[in-house]
Amino acid sequence: MASSLLELSALSYECNGHRLINAVNARLESGTRTLLLGPNGAGKSVLMRLCHGLLQPSAGDIRWHPNPPARQAMVFQRPVVLRRSVLANVTFALRLAGVSAKARRDLAQEALHRVGLALLADRHAPTLSGGERQQLALARAWAITPQVLFLDEPTANLDPGSAATVEGIIHAIHAAGTQIIMSTHNLGQARRLADQILFIDRGSITEHTPANEFFAAPRSHQAREFLSAERP
Repeated sequence: MASSLLELSALSYECNGHRLINAVNARLESGTRTLLLGPNGAGKSVLMRLCHGLLQPSAGDIRWHPNPPARQAMVFQRPVVLRRSVLANVTFALRLAGVSAKARRDLAQEALHRVGLALLADRHAPTLSGGERQQLALARAWAITPQVLFLDEPTANLDPGSAATVEGIIHAIHAAGTQIIMSTHNLGQARRLADQILFIDRGSITEHTPANEFFAAPRSHQAREFLSAERP
């Protein structure tokens, strides 16, 4: 699956007179897992919403090379499920993506199988646990075979077992060819999942380095302070 390089140029975003993203410049390579780290309120979620097109920048540019991805998806910390069956949640996403009615059911069942929800296909989705809801959200996203998948702290509210399940699904989605752009506050998770770390502090990117270099020797004082504060 072809994916796209994402380039941010002097990207800014203001809301109610407050600058939340401050003249950000970055190049996110295709095929990578880029994890956004930073303190609460640093701007991680806002930056991803800008990249995904849910927010319009106040200034600057967002460019995809060679072309904007035809298929991209975003999974949130608290996913919304529709008041219908688990299977119907996925077929609905496929309908929105323009998939033919004939193909939807088989594709939806395959997606549920991949995330471990095949046996719950007929269950009323609002009765799912938090971890199962996140698995369903990932199934909806994966079903459309996105070129790029944005994930906004997808395990923040989950128990360790559910979080491990979600991490495994993210690994599988990336292995299938999808570019991953994800925020997290979990340093252990970042170590396990990241190829690149984008560190954000007060709306500015202070560091963008390979994950192994970031954790071995962060270059910015903001990142060093963050890592030091997170150590037990």
